[in-house]
Amino acid sequence: MELIFNWLGTLPGAVAQGLAWGLMAIGVYITFKILDVADLTVDGSICTGMAVCAVLVTNGVNIWIAILCAMLAGMLAGLVTGLLHTLLGIPAILAGILTQLMLWSTNLLIMGGKANIALSRIKYGDKVLISSGSSEIYVSLAILFAFCFVVIALLYWFFGTELGMSLRSTGCNLEMSRAQGINTDFTKVFGLALSNGVVALSGSLLAQQQGAADINFGRGAIVIGLAAVIIGEALFQKKTTNFALRLFFVVCGAIIYWFVFQTVVFIGLPTELLKMLSAIVVALFLGVPFLKSRVFAKKKKRG
Repeated sequence: MELIFNWLGTLPGAVAQGLAWGLMAIGVYITFKILDVADLTVDGSICTGMAVCAVLVTNGVNIWIAILCAMLAGMLAGLVTGLLHTLLGIPAILAGILTQLMLWSTNLLIMGGKANIALSRIKYGDKVLISSGSSEIYVSLAILFAFCFVVIALLYWFFGTELGMSLRSTGCNLEMSRAQGINTDFTKVFGLALSNGVVALSGSLLAQQQGAADINFGRGAIVIGLAAVIIGEALFQKKTTNFALRLFFVVCGAIIYWFVFQTVVFIGLPTELLKMLSAIVVALFLGVPFLKSRVFAKKKKRG
C-alpha cells in the first residue's frame, strides 16, 4: 500500500512534465502533421529556448521578456531551417539536422561557454514563474496549464485565418496549393518558424521547471515530441475533427508518455535504458495501427 501511495506522489510531477513537454509536442505537431515536414530542428531549438531564458533571467531581465525572447530565438532557428530548405533546395530533414548542429554551437555561445546555467527558484525567487521543487507543484501545474490553454487558443484562431488555412493547405496538397496561388515556400518557412517558436517556449518553461538550462538537454527531444503526437492521435484524435481538441490531445499524449516514463523510473529500470524505452513507445504507437489495418484488410479479402 505504501508503494502505491509513493507512486501516486510522483504523478503531479509527471503531469507537470507532460504539460511542459506538451507545448513542445504541439510544435512538432505543426510540422509533422500539418506541414507534413520531418523537422529535426527541435532538438536544438528547445535548448535555445532554455539557454535564452536562463541567461536573461540570471542577468536581471523580467521573466516575461525572457520567455518572449526565447520564443523569438526559436522562431529564428526555424527560419534558418526554412530558408535552407526553400532557398537552397536542401531536403527538410537534412536542413533541420544542419540547423540543429549550428544551434549546438550557438547555444553554447549564448550560455557564455558554460554547459549548464542554474535557474533555481531558491536563488531567483519571484523572478521565475515555475518552481523546480515539489512544494509549489500545484501552482506550477496551474501556470503550465494556463500556458497550454493560451497557446492552443491562439493556434486555433490562427489556423482559421487565411494564412493559417494556406499553411494547412500546403501540408495537405503542395501542388494544388501552388495552383491556387499560394506561396508554398513562404508558408513552409513560416510554419517552421512558428513550430520552433512554440518549441522554444516549451524550452523556456522547462528551464524553470528543471531549475537549469543544459546544453545537452535537447538530445532526443524529437522522439518525445513524436511519442506525444502519436499517442494522442492513436488514443483520442480519431474521435474528433475539432482542431483545438486535437492540439489538446497532443498535450494529453505528452502527459501519458510521462506517466509511463515516471512509472518505469519508479520501478527501478536502469536510466541508460530510458532512451530505448522512448524509441520503443514511438515504434509501437506507429506500428500497431499499421499492423491493425493490414489484419483488417486480410479479413475483408477472406470475407
